Amino acid sequence: MNYQTYAIVITTYGIRLNYVNTYLYIMTEEKNEILKEIKRSFRSMMNGVASHSMREKGVEYKINWGVNLVNLRTLASKYDKDFELAIALWKENIRECKILATMLMPADKMDVEIADIWMEQVVSQEMAEMLALNLLQYVDFAPEIAYKWIASDKPLYQLCGFCIIGRLFSNGQEPNERGINEYVDQTITALQGNNVGVAHAAMNSLVRFADLGIVYERIAKHATKAAGLDFL
Repeated sequence: MNYQTYAIVITTYGIRLNYVNTYLYIMTEEKNEILKEIKRSFRSMMNGVASHSMREKGVEYKINWGVNLVNLRTLASKYDKDFELAIALWKENIRECKILATMLMPADKMDVEIADIWMEQVVSQEMAEMLALNLLQYVDFAPEIAYKWIASDKPLYQLCGFCIIGRLFSNGQEPNERGINEYVDQTITALQGNNVGVAHAAMNSLVRFADLGIVYERIAKHATKAAGLDFL
């Protein structure tokens, strides 16, 4: 049976069973109350102008309160990292819930399959960036998905991948020779493409790549100059 497109909820004996895609988890009534509490809190922080602006730009959620990221980080700081709560938050087609999910999911509980499922459901540049910066840069398999996604033909996957790689470079993680070749090839392709968001993420990651040391700086300068993109 495929649970990818719907959820089944059973509340017998105070237990809430949620099937999200292929994942089964048990959510207690206490966690369910926390979820309700979080959702109620958005109303006091809503920004109608921001919400309207996002809708005009094609960012569609069932509900979008337009809450700014500073307020969402403050709200997230009130709760412990929690796998079940993060899964429940992501399931909601509410912008603020999904962003909080990226903030509250423990990195050591996130696996490749869940990351792929969440990425499939990303509908905006903002959410791709939140997923990368709040969560995926910290998982053990970050390089694996980053290199795979920058080679994707889907712009949001590419953008998320470059955001992850940029953060890895910022943290001093150096790629091996094969990784360097793959990264440089995909980065030049992105910089020559027509998607501004992807190109910007690729450029930012390339700056971080060059910051790894003189050898990396020379590689970056040579590659961009050869492609007629001499901006480093």
